[in-house]
Amino acid sequence: MSRIKEFYNKYLSWINIYWLVTIVFLALTFTTGDSSLYQRYTYDEKIRSLEKEIKHYQQEIETNTKKLNDLHTDKEGLERFAREEYYMKKSNEDVYIIKDK
Repeated sequence: MSRIKEFYNKYLSWINIYWLVTIVFLALTFTTGDSSLYQRYTYDEKIRSLEKEIKHYQQEIETNTKKLNDLHTDKEGLERFAREEYYMKKSNEDVYIIKDK
């Protein structure tokens, strides 16, 4: 027991016990467990990135829905889409595809 008192008197006598407990608590809070502050920060970052992805895909869904509605209602738009995307042609036409380098 005298070793502990000597160690305390030599190194820790200037530290208040309340400060020591607070420092140990904060160290444990920052470093250990799945609910540490570092883990919470990384989880929040992941949540933010996933929310950005959700917004991006919602915008994609909106644009694709508009395009689909245009294809269902506009006959000329449907023909233009078929010619551009699937290289369809009429029976009396020739189609030439020129690729840029």
